[in-house]
Amino acid sequence: MRYIAFLLASAMLLGGPIAAGTVEVAGRPPIKLAVFPFELEDFSAGAAYVPPDEIDREQLRLATEEARRLIAESGRYQLVDVSTVNDPTAKAGKLRDCEGCDARIAAGLGADQSMIGIVTRITRTEYAVTYRIRDARSGALIDVKQTDLRMGANVAWSRGARWLIERRLLER
Repeated sequence: MRYIAFLLASAMLLGGPIAAGTVEVAGRPPIKLAVFPFELEDFSAGAAYVPPDEIDREQLRLATEEARRLIAESGRYQLVDVSTVNDPTAKAGKLRDCEGCDARIAAGLGADQSMIGIVTRITRTEYAVTYRIRDARSGALIDVKQTDLRMGANVAWSRGARWLIERRLLER
């Protein structure tokens, strides 16, 4: 019985450096992340008749700002400035359709990873928010998450972005 107690005590002592090593890993420099402006993907019945307007663009801007604020405050990421990007696909708000060109653009900015946010309008009062994160060097998808939030007009997009960043990206 004393032998078992000795083994358990030794294991606990050895566990200390392992836990300290975990803290060291968590102490790595923040990941350089290029967060591109959120984009609207409109599948609503009115999409063919009612194009995105200034209110939609403002709500996308607010969703982007909320996501960037939360990501920066986490300390796990260092935001890379994407305001100077002159790529036509990015300017048109179509990064979601370019098969990972956001990673190439992010690499050109010195980022480790790229992130695009997509607000999918299902109806005028139902939406989902998705983010996609890619490795800037390889273009490989690292993470894709989507909300299950399906209610609220465009004024709720930033709330969906906040929920997604807090509950999916930053919890892992």
